[in-house]
Amino acid sequence: MDICAGQALKLWHDVTHDMVLEDESDLSARQMMVLLTVYMETPPHTVRGLAAKLGVTKPAITRALDTMGRNGLLTRRRDDMDKRNVVILRTVKGALYVEKLGYKIVHKAHQISY
Repeated sequence: MDICAGQALKLWHDVTHDMVLEDESDLSARQMMVLLTVYMETPPHTVRGLAAKLGVTKPAITRALDTMGRNGLLTRRRDDMDKRNVVILRTVKGALYVEKLGYKIVHKAHQISY
């Protein structure tokens, strides 16, 4: 399935619009990137590791995690082996959120006229 730039933007727009209307978790682009990284890439994930991987500061990751933690999408705890590290953990609610997002994208992609 090849889509042009305009169709890709429409897909992004339509999925984002649905998320804003349907979800209590109105995530920013940074929060979404953190969430998808944690759920799509092999753990373990740490604040330090996510900051380095995504090219942002540790406080930026912490702020994103604060929001997602309040929404139950992720949780965190101190690393038992190295108390300086904060390990990011997946939650059932977060896994369901990411899965639902994937289905929304597929559904909207099928609606795009080629």
